[in-house]
Amino acid sequence: MKAPWITYRPELKVLDCTIRDGGLINDHQWDEKFVKAVYQTCVDAGIDYMEVGYKASKKLFARNKFGDWKFCDEDDLRRVVGDNDSEVKLAIMADAEKCDYREDIPPKDQSVIDVVRVATYVHQIPTAVAMINDAYDKGYEVTCNLMAVSTVQEPELDQALEVIAASPASTVVVVDSFGSLYAEQIEILVKKYKSYLNGTGKEVGIHAHNNQQLAFANTIEAIIHGANRIDATMGGLGRGAGNCPMELLIGFLRNPKFRLRPILKLLEEYIEGLRKTVEWGALIPYVITGQLNQHPRSAMKWRASENKNKFVDFYDSCVSEE
Repeated sequence: MKAPWITYRPELKVLDCTIRDGGLINDHQWDEKFVKAVYQTCVDAGIDYMEVGYKASKKLFARNKFGDWKFCDEDDLRRVVGDNDSEVKLAIMADAEKCDYREDIPPKDQSVIDVVRVATYVHQIPTAVAMINDAYDKGYEVTCNLMAVSTVQEPELDQALEVIAASPASTVVVVDSFGSLYAEQIEILVKKYKSYLNGTGKEVGIHAHNNQQLAFANTIEAIIHGANRIDATMGGLGRGAGNCPMELLIGFLRNPKFRLRPILKLLEEYIEGLRKTVEWGALIPYVITGQLNQHPRSAMKWRASENKNKFVDFYDSCVSEE
């Protein structure tokens, strides 16, 4: 019997998506000081990647409704990170069919961004592959987040993985969008993704939501079975129930390059105070949608209403829609 948890895999890399995923709570209206603090924490903690926000279409999303981090214009990015003279690679997410990628994503030599993460549902794969190719041709590292995988039929998932594996995407991420998956399902999915990427040099990633308070456990499960690209957020901040908490992940990993103390400092000085103005975590409506494998948008809407603590009514409304 060995104890692999006391060692580490040097090829395992961590991505912080606090600003991007957390921005889904407040339309990305983050104070610049907070974004700078998260960036500096990533630098100080040895985090490999920081996802700063989205590259969303200004034709679809009103610039006066959403904050800077919905669009990640170059001037806004450089106000926060300068030329990013650090080891942290900066990433943006581009949603299939919600990004004017040809016009809005400049060539790599004109941007402080290093990585384009293309997010797609299975029915959007042709568009996603076109976006992956465009970003790769512009000089970026490109990854693919295949969303809502818990709702995808196996033949469709197999076909999607075959197509993505043939693309220039360097990582394909298992995304538990609804926080509905259990460890056994994570194991099956990571092994499936790895089988399609075998021999390509591409990596498998994990992005877990915390509806059933399993985001950290499922992230560990993914790591055990070979996922080497790991998403987490400071304090678990994220849409709805939130994500795998960075402080738990870094506390679990043994790579000496990672440092926990800067993360705890950010939690103390910024994250805990945010709870007064934004809400996230495994609240009962999010638990219900996770258990029912439903999108959390209904739970988010319910939490914003005067009935937010009427859990039975919410449960009945969810069950009646099945």
